[in-house]
Amino acid sequence: MSWARVTLVPQNPPPLPDFTRWPSFPFEGDMRVKPLAEPVEVEPPRSGEDAADCVACNTPDDAYIWVSERWRVRGMDRPTGLPMVLILECRSHLDIGDLPNLLAAELGVMTVRLERAIRSLDGVARVHVNRWGDGSAHLHMWFLARPYGRLQLRGTFLSLWDDILPVIPEEQWLENLALVAEWLAGFGGRAIAEPPHIHWQSPSTFSNEPTITLDTTPAPDAWDPTNSTDSPSAGFTWNTATPDQPAADAAAPETSAATGSSSEKSASESPRRDGPALGSLGSNEEGSVDSPPGGMRPAYPAPVDSRSGEPGSTGSPAEDSQIATAPSDEAQQAAGSTSDGSPAPASRT
Repeated sequence: MSWARVTLVPQNPPPLPDFTRWPSFPFEGDMRVKPLAEPVEVEPPRSGEDAADCVACNTPDDAYIWVSERWRVRGMDRPTGLPMVLILECRSHLDIGDLPNLLAAELGVMTVRLERAIRSLDGVARVHVNRWGDGSAHLHMWFLARPYGRLQLRGTFLSLWDDILPVIPEEQWLENLALVAEWLAGFGGRAIAEPPHIHWQSPSTFSNEPTITLDTTPAPDAWDPTNSTDSPSAGFTWNTATPDQPAADAAAPETSAATGSSSEKSASESPRRDGPALGSLGSNEEGSVDSPPGGMRPAYPAPVDSRSGEPGSTGSPAEDSQIATAPSDEAQQAAGSTSDGSPAPASRT
């Protein structure tokens, strides 16, 4: 018996197809093609061949984003990598080749309408419409939104990228569902999806809120009646005489004939022993620029005392009354006596 020596030559793997070098292909590196399985004689039934076991037929309308009399649209159970992935289904338990003419015509209208609704979303460039039909027997059309500017996602691998890309925020996903539902509801049917609600939480206390404090400090250039040299406390009082009631010192010249020629001088010209005469401002003499004529009010209003609130008040009501009623020294001289009751001194000639 002779022996034959056999050397096993490794089988050369088939070359990779050209699409693996496309920019849209989501994988790179060392890859190999799987061995092709042998064909089967009888294919297994698809999921939901019997309407009693069909998932789509037994799902209530609340699980969809939009429903009508003959069509329903549902989304995924959670956000994915693409801005939007939706499935269009008919209510009747039919596949695409079993549709009557009415539903076949409406399928074209619904496909265009849903594509426009998805493409109206922000950040969507194209909408891919696919129908495979190997997983479920109930008609279902896939609508996948390609993000704007993502040129690498163009083509037949968009469904693969959906599982690779980072998941979009849930609030954005819910808002997109609600927008598509409202778009479809504008042509009929009922929108079920709602936009995300604002999570408002009212504060339990307001103690931490900043308080507003008013600054009552007067400005450096503001006029202060209590500190100004023009105030009554600086050595003079306001002339409160009115045209109908002239001050006592204004009537003094008329009665000076009984006391001598010294009374010919007006009270405003005679310096007082205890300060300036009524009606004068500080030490200015009558006739100066800063001094108003005798018996006249100053151009600016009299200061208001914080206790009485009346113009011209310099202190307590008793002091104001004393100032208004007490005759001046010049008027007493005109009457022939002084404030202490002694005879008035002789006038100098």
